[in-house]
Amino acid sequence: MLNATTLDDAASLLAMLQARKLTLATAESCTGGLIAAALTAISGSSATVLAGYVTYSNEAKTRLVGVPEAMLAAHGAVSEPVARQMAEGALADSGADIAVSCTGIAGPSGGSAAKPVGLVFIGCARRGAPTRVERHVFPGDRTAVRAATVDAALALVRRSATE
Repeated sequence: MLNATTLDDAASLLAMLQARKLTLATAESCTGGLIAAALTAISGSSATVLAGYVTYSNEAKTRLVGVPEAMLAAHGAVSEPVARQMAEGALADSGADIAVSCTGIAGPSGGSAAKPVGLVFIGCARRGAPTRVERHVFPGDRTAVRAATVDAALALVRRSATE
């Protein structure tokens, strides 16, 4: 699932984070840990990657990264506020400098007119900076959506770390 380009991007990102002495945590739903897997596939990643939270269920989102049940009820798990809180909760719990989150509908089922298959929200929280959330609708099957989410998450962390 993780292609050579993704692993190269992960290695480059880790080198950049290490050079800047920044640490990272992940909070993942639709990718099921693939962002952390891409990063930890690289030797030496333990110097940078502090924690990875796989919060596939709503209960895990609440318990592990502090997403309020009321937020889930009001907006649904696949939403900008939930992605924001997932990133901020992972940042607070892990002690990392940066945390990235993702929540989405990888398919093939689960989509609707309002929230189609491929809809993903990616959040990035950095200490001392506003949390950013991106909305994407990725094409393709479940594998393609998850892979595109990993790539977009790595790119968002890179932008956050360089700003």
